Amino acid sequence: MDIRIISFTEKGIRLSQRVAEVLSDDNVVLFTKCPVAKENNNLPMIRYVEENMVEWAGKQMSEKHTLLFIGACGIAVRAIAPCVVDKLQDSAVLVMDEGGNYIIPILSGHVGGANEIAVKIATEIGAIPVITTATDINGKFAVDLFAKRNGLHIENKDGIAKVSSKVLAGKEIHLAVEQGHLDENISIPEAIVFSEFQIMADRTADVVITTKAGVEGALLTLKPKEYMIGIGCKRGKEEEKINQFILKNLDDLGISVEQIMAVVSIDKKKDEAGLVAWCRKRQIPFWTYTAEQLQQINGKFSASNFVREQVGVYNVCERAALLACQDGGSLVYKKHAEDGMTIAIAKREWRVGFDEK
Repeated sequence: MDIRIISFTEKGIRLSQRVAEVLSDDNVVLFTKCPVAKENNNLPMIRYVEENMVEWAGKQMSEKHTLLFIGACGIAVRAIAPCVVDKLQDSAVLVMDEGGNYIIPILSGHVGGANEIAVKIATEIGAIPVITTATDINGKFAVDLFAKRNGLHIENKDGIAKVSSKVLAGKEIHLAVEQGHLDENISIPEAIVFSEFQIMADRTADVVITTKAGVEGALLTLKPKEYMIGIGCKRGKEEEKINQFILKNLDDLGISVEQIMAVVSIDKKKDEAGLVAWCRKRQIPFWTYTAEQLQQINGKFSASNFVREQVGVYNVCERAALLACQDGGSLVYKKHAEDGMTIAIAKREWRVGFDEK
């Protein structure tokens, strides 16, 4: 996860450094508006922000970074206000007081992961997470979090509130899953009823989970993200060229970006700026594997001696796409190459389960 922390005082700077240690597994960059940092050579890892906060926040949110403000809530609210657009697309935003007493998720608590981040930081530094999401504070089923954890695309975001209202009212919720895709070992939470359906429309369901089009009558429709993109590219390939390449190949196969579960490659590409930025801006996970892991995948793949010399395996994109599917995936789009980039696409066997974590 890419996290940007901004502070406004010397005390805030020290707290930001402490939080960065807690989030050591993430890509964390520290910023400040405190004038001391501008002239202090002892703070080389702290970036002083010259522009105003609205400009700074706008840039960070356009790149889909998670933001943590260490300061007053009012500062954060005014900074992000012009950038807030869509609850399914907005960056996660949190606020923490400079004393490290409280941490508050104020935007994208579920889909963006702000609530989860707040709890993680609070646990590590002894703060109190101030969670205001109704389903969370009442310990109830959250359908948007369920969708995120199961790799499901939310078709109609207005349905989230409708389903949550029924949950909070203590009413039974019926989820209908396309036949053959319900996990047999599913742990069913109280008041949530799962079933399978075969027909195009199941008018008795509150939530329908299906690849089919034209389902009517449900409060919310969720569609599985069925595809894995395996990709390789020359070092330094620009994000826009990667974007054009990916979209062209998706269009050839009749797949939308919303159907993509993850983009995958070899671990030597884990910091490839163009790939990382493309995935982050579209909130698509970017996974990488070692050459040894890729080599273990069996099958007939396009082979390249050049690729073997560079990364230790004859083919990256096809093997990576299949490996990401885990069990039961199939290659539906073999290796295509253009301008120093390669792509392959695999279709995964999706299942719906319930994870309370």
